[in-house]
Amino acid sequence: MGKLKKVLLLGSGGLKIGQAGEFDYSGSQAIKALKEEGIHVVLINPNIATVQTDERLADTVYFLPLTEQFATQVIKKERPNGILLGFGGQTALNLGLALEKSGTLKKYNVRVLGTPVSAIRDTEDRELFVRRLREIGVKVARSHAARTTHEALKSAAEIGYPVMVRAGFALGGEGSGIVRDAKELAEKLTEVFRSLSAGAGLPQVLIEEYLGGWKEVEYEVVRDRADNCITVCNMENLDPMGIHTGESMVVAPSQTLSNEEYHSLREIAIRVIRHLGVVGECNIQYGLHPKTGDYRVIEVNARLSRSSALASKATGYPLAFVAAKLALGHTLPELKNSVTRTTSAYFEPALDYLVLKVPRWDLTKFAHAAPRIGTEMKSVGEVMAIGRSFEEVLQKALRMLAVGAGGFTPLDSKRLTGQAAHYLDQIRHPTTNRIFAIAEALRKGVSVQKISSLSHIDPWFVEKMKNIMEFEKLARRSDLLGRSDLLWKAKRLGFSDAQIATLKRTTPEKIRALRRKHEVLPVVKQIDTLAGEFPAQTNYLYLTYHGDSHDVEPGKKSAVVLGSGPYAIGSSVEFDWSGVQALKTLAAKKFQTIMINYNPETVSTDYDMSDRLYFDELSLERVLDIVEFEKPRGVFVSTGGQLPNNLAIPLHKNGIRIFGTRAEDIDRAENRHAFSALLDSLRVDQPAWAELRTLAHRIPQARRRRFSGSSRRHL
Repeated sequence: MGKLKKVLLLGSGGLKIGQAGEFDYSGSQAIKALKEEGIHVVLINPNIATVQTDERLADTVYFLPLTEQFATQVIKKERPNGILLGFGGQTALNLGLALEKSGTLKKYNVRVLGTPVSAIRDTEDRELFVRRLREIGVKVARSHAARTTHEALKSAAEIGYPVMVRAGFALGGEGSGIVRDAKELAEKLTEVFRSLSAGAGLPQVLIEEYLGGWKEVEYEVVRDRADNCITVCNMENLDPMGIHTGESMVVAPSQTLSNEEYHSLREIAIRVIRHLGVVGECNIQYGLHPKTGDYRVIEVNARLSRSSALASKATGYPLAFVAAKLALGHTLPELKNSVTRTTSAYFEPALDYLVLKVPRWDLTKFAHAAPRIGTEMKSVGEVMAIGRSFEEVLQKALRMLAVGAGGFTPLDSKRLTGQAAHYLDQIRHPTTNRIFAIAEALRKGVSVQKISSLSHIDPWFVEKMKNIMEFEKLARRSDLLGRSDLLWKAKRLGFSDAQIATLKRTTPEKIRALRRKHEVLPVVKQIDTLAGEFPAQTNYLYLTYHGDSHDVEPGKKSAVVLGSGPYAIGSSVEFDWSGVQALKTLAAKKFQTIMINYNPETVSTDYDMSDRLYFDELSLERVLDIVEFEKPRGVFVSTGGQLPNNLAIPLHKNGIRIFGTRAEDIDRAENRHAFSALLDSLRVDQPAWAELRTLAHRIPQARRRRFSGSSRRHL
């Protein structure tokens, strides 16, 4: 391979469902890996809110559409030696394939770095994919590729209904679905072919046997040009096949696989990746029969993905950075793991903790959006919780969603009716509220076996959920506040101070004071990727009640930056950019930087963005825990959007210094009543206003204004 002087990196463009901030993370790491080699980086990405388009990263940035026409113009002008296709999601991959097919890359002598185009086509073209895996005796779902409705109907009749429809070269499960008869299939195909015809290439669908109720399991695999290969992380979806992995709760490492199943699927993953010729990182997804252990390979993503970002943050293994280095020709043994600083990249991570990913939906902002979830993605973000027990990470993750849930309890059961048929229906036919329906069912005494049978969620997980509900019952009837052993148990099961306060009809402040009195306190633990086998120097941290001592000492001259939490409509990657800029500025001022965030898709949760990264809750309780341990000079709440901004007043009342705008002034700007009163006192014109606390007050006020006003809530 000749000396590379200039490389073109294709970004992912605007955020969309199925393709979000995880590609800002992967692209940023790729740029750093390239620049470390002295390579001039040219980036095409029109998304101005991303960190990777910052002037201090890529050498040349083109804010242009990610289309063949504009990419060709950039190549003609810049004359790069190489191009990276795997760091910008499906958008970059499809564009790269189009550039190769048109002859543009050959014409201007641009090498595709990393996984060759032939391997990318083998994974993206469903017909080629099935053929290639059958060459090595690997099981795939019975399927037929079709390019017309007639072909698809014929294939479905041969396979037998119900069948799964999958679209080639698609994003976030777009165009996929489960169909149960010929009429439903014909309607689905009309919709899919219309959508595919609008894109690049020939429309193609795969008609596939339906693996309803099978487990979905994923492996993240890394391979270099010398055929060295490791699995970095394996993950288990709580939800069964039929629900897109982006819509599913995912745990790492897997919890219900037998030793034989784990190692068998690992061996198959390595065999598949070697056969396809992937160089860099890829994700392989399986369907696994819950009783027999039979398997099917569902798909391979020969690029960085949402699962890659999750795996990287879950294990502490810098997947995107390593993948970029491998694309340049390096091998795994010669690369040092830049997170641990003690092992090579040819060392499989070992986890002594659990990680749980939960999707974040925001459908309430769309009046006609159905809450049912399935094979196509609807979630706009996700959260990642870390702990030492499943109960702990489940409760953490549900609070992290910032949707009003206090944890795994039906405390917000206003979303459900009290009728058994309704919450059991949400378990059988999954919606965005299914996890709360399960909590309601367990509270009502529905058996673990019945819930597992209805949901196809493994009984092991449901049993852990039951543990939480059983303790809730115990807490209501026991002297919880007088027994430190029960307080310890509550915290190890993931109960927050607010949850305990609700159960005992007191305040979170009193529970916190009681815990401190009994020395029921969390400890700070490291994510070291080595399960304590070797000394590590990682800055990935989390808090847990499963431990006796801290893994680190408090920092010196530190400042805390609160991250943005999960992506939602109106709160996205722009707040991650703000947080990253704050960290860089603080570092330049010689502060030890501390980031608190739990969004695995972000650049702010990269290993090299802060001196210390707490992958934990953005709640008053947890931020106070961290601040009391670290004793920073102060906290920044203004760069992460609404979620950290809401903590300004509570933190101020607890004696925490807020950097920047005073907490009282933040509150005055956020509180509609206080803000409108301020404008009145300054005699600044504004629409007529009134604060309304009940519906009865709203009607006469609206009539007085002839229904011309608008309703706003305090945030």
